[in-house]
Amino acid sequence: MNSYIKDQVEQFQVRNKNRGRLLVSCPDQPGIVSTISQFLFSHQANIIESSQYSTNPEGGSFFIRIEFECPNLDEKASKMEQEFTEITGEFTMEWSFTHVYNLKKVAIFVSKELHCLLELLWEWQSGDLMADIALVISNHEEAREVVENLNIPFYHIPANKDIRQEVEEKQLKLLKEYDIDLIVLARYMQILTPTFVSANPNKIINIHHSFLPAFIGARPYERAYNRGVKLIGATSHYVTNDLDEGPIIEQDISRVDHRDNVDKLKKIGRGVERSVLVRAVKWHLEDRILVHGNKTIVF
Repeated sequence: MNSYIKDQVEQFQVRNKNRGRLLVSCPDQPGIVSTISQFLFSHQANIIESSQYSTNPEGGSFFIRIEFECPNLDEKASKMEQEFTEITGEFTMEWSFTHVYNLKKVAIFVSKELHCLLELLWEWQSGDLMADIALVISNHEEAREVVENLNIPFYHIPANKDIRQEVEEKQLKLLKEYDIDLIVLARYMQILTPTFVSANPNKIINIHHSFLPAFIGARPYERAYNRGVKLIGATSHYVTNDLDEGPIIEQDISRVDHRDNVDKLKKIGRGVERSVLVRAVKWHLEDRILVHGNKTIVF
């Protein structure tokens, strides 16, 4: 980590040493917001940002994200979590509490195409992607130089369908060793097995070079060109065992026309892919995403 990045991280941690986030989902009913607010008030916490959503006030599901400042949060965090657990039963809450000071540890998987990796690294170097990029894993060597120049560990693990289990065992060992919180597939062109996915539920973010559900699978730009599309796009989603059908986090599009050949479509598409993936990763790092079935609530 160079000195500029280190300074950015240190400044971020100083600013957020007493900042916490609380995510809650539960069946909707009266009293949820009041109970949470009173709990935070009892610990002298000041709510900085609050976003909430109900699928239906009568029998629906309720979601809330609260960001707050709390004096001496580091000392209070364990006690607050314990006390909050005691009140969640009344509302059947699923919840998570995070201390913003603790940066999430990220592993990036990549193959030969580097544009999404480079975008993530640029955002990280500029201080706009607050994370600890712990390592990069690739089934090719193309990314080694750019990654190691930033003093990020790079692991080349050749992969194909015939040795997939052996490869994933090595990858899972590394993820455990580095205590990884989030896996980003930055155009990693290998299908993950159910074993790998189940070990990392809602912790794997993929970028798909298509505006899903259109053109699922291989060679989407060729098929889009042959279809004469006027819009191309990209989709970032959590990975599940249903190929390219996990909960969608973010999507975007760009207009094209008959003058654009396949190469031009790919160039335009790569730009959309970069921005869509970065937004999805940032929202995850900022604890802005709650998964609801096969959908996401993004605050």
